[in-house]
Amino acid sequence: MKYQWVLFDADETLFSFNSYLGLKAMLARYQIDFSEQDYQDFQAVNKPLWVAYQNNEITAQDIQTRRFAKLSAQTGVDPLQLNQELMAEMAFVSQPLEGVMDMLNALYGKVKMGIITNGFTDLQQKRLDNTQTSHFFDIVVISEQIGAAKPDRQVFDYAFALMDEFDRTKVLMVGDTLASDILGGNNAGIDTCWLNLLSKENDTDIKPTYEVHTMQQIIAIVEGKSL
Repeated sequence: MKYQWVLFDADETLFSFNSYLGLKAMLARYQIDFSEQDYQDFQAVNKPLWVAYQNNEITAQDIQTRRFAKLSAQTGVDPLQLNQELMAEMAFVSQPLEGVMDMLNALYGKVKMGIITNGFTDLQQKRLDNTQTSHFFDIVVISEQIGAAKPDRQVFDYAFALMDEFDRTKVLMVGDTLASDILGGNNAGIDTCWLNLLSKENDTDIKPTYEVHTMQQIIAIVEGKSL
């Protein structure tokens, strides 16, 4: 095997994350019919908060509080409680992406695997349990628990401290987001693999070691086969 360790992002790398469905189901309990337009309004607030979080300008709790401020006013429920409820809903809505289970099964026992996510603690273990994927991963690193987010090198150093003795040249970071997963892995001095399922153009100066469009290609890279 070319690599000893493979570190994965979680959302939209291993698992789908359709937060519209999660929000719609959650808010139905409050008799709120959450529309596509409502979701666009929510995302107009939510997306810049995640960018600020990646830049270490705000905390994880700031995201939770600020993105739910409007819905908190509507429902009379604390924004942190609403965030918890959404995470519980997402643990059931979120499922492995196509090809992920085959990939994990193909690599299991041959390499060590871990997750490094900027997502929230409330979601991660429940989702691993619900999708029966927990056993695949030797470590799960959640930025909220560290106080820093990818691409900050602290997150990767924290992961490295949890790993057995390893050769940094034999560690691969796989993720769908250039600005957090790939830049973070590059900063940490490990190889990176950009999972570009939608074949987007890379219009940044962030250069991954590999670019792939299928889960099967990740297996080939880890095994040292040519793409």
